[in-house]
Amino acid sequence: MRIGIDPEGRTAQGVTGFLGFVALNLLYLALCLPIVTIPAATAALYEVTIRYSDDESGRPLKDFLPAFGRNAKKASLLGLVLLPAVVVLAFSALFWSGSPTIIGGIAMVVSILAAVHVFAAFLYAMALTAVYDNPVRATLKNALLLPTAEPIRTMGLLLVPATLVCVTILFPMFGVILATVGFSVGAYGTAFLFRSVFARHTPGA
Repeated sequence: MRIGIDPEGRTAQGVTGFLGFVALNLLYLALCLPIVTIPAATAALYEVTIRYSDDESGRPLKDFLPAFGRNAKKASLLGLVLLPAVVVLAFSALFWSGSPTIIGGIAMVVSILAAVHVFAAFLYAMALTAVYDNPVRATLKNALLLPTAEPIRTMGLLLVPATLVCVTILFPMFGVILATVGFSVGAYGTAFLFRSVFARHTPGA
């Protein structure tokens, strides 16, 4: 009896797709290592996963490096504005957490909410960069407005990275999965939310 594996079968395609996401995840992490390239790598990851979420169009792994080059300048400028703001607000929340006063408590809560809002704006900015060819200023404006305009979907977007971080803290061994496939699969999951948000706010969509 001869046993063969059909390369066009669902199982083979599933394995190939999974390995592609593993390779995409590793490539994304490698390009994030210089730190300053995190925005460009994230925009590229969103571009290929958003495209792939639309009836599996495109080739995520092969398209990633070209997308990285296309998005590098714009994503870097947006990241330079938004990510330092997230860090400053996070440190502000940490500073006010040591204050026993009511004002200190209020300042801590405001700082936390502002940091979360700006981080969500960063995610939107990277996805907007990946999908639309708008100027930096318009992209930044839209990114800052969308978390307020789409609170439920924004919570969904934030839930993905928050869950990955929390699970990794509670179960350090999960870090292996995160480093192997967590970012690429997480981006693919959020791609459907991004498409839903953009469809609601794109005239004629």
